[in-house]
Amino acid sequence: MSWFRIFIDYFAIFVLPLMIVGLPLYGLIRGVKVYEEFVEGAKEGFRVAVMIIPYLVAILFAIGMFRASGAMDFLVETLEPVLGALGFPPEMLPMAIIRPLTGSGSAAVVAEMVAVFGEDSILVKMAGVMFGSTETTFYIIAVYFGAVNVKKTRHAVPAGLTADIFAMIFAVYLVQWLFGSA
Repeated sequence: MSWFRIFIDYFAIFVLPLMIVGLPLYGLIRGVKVYEEFVEGAKEGFRVAVMIIPYLVAILFAIGMFRASGAMDFLVETLEPVLGALGFPPEMLPMAIIRPLTGSGSAAVVAEMVAVFGEDSILVKMAGVMFGSTETTFYIIAVYFGAVNVKKTRHAVPAGLTADIFAMIFAVYLVQWLFGSA
């Protein structure tokens, strides 16, 4: 097992420099004007960023109002008996609610949890696994679908939320299994 750990440690050191050098080099070998393509991609990215700003502001405003009004605390207190019976720590509910909405908001929740519980806390480990294994479903729907004017999302929201819910539950139980219960 130690050889695998050593391999991963060295791989982690070299993967980013190899990508930074390797991808442009591959493009040059294939005859692609790498710098020009990069600049065009950056221009397009800037245009998309400008288009999605109103959607982003709306999501962040709604989350801020939800938390500042005390509704989040009320919801956690109300659902605490049910969540406790299911083995889902009530402290994880803010992360479970915020994560499908925004990545930066859920990162703030993780940072807040680190400040409250400490970085080695099992709750922070759960939040970290939840952060890495779920998606910002509503953010993607609002921003990217809005940027290309998709009005009917059909199955995107139910499919995304179903995946998020299962990933959140699995994150809690996996961390409990690996590190003990909260």
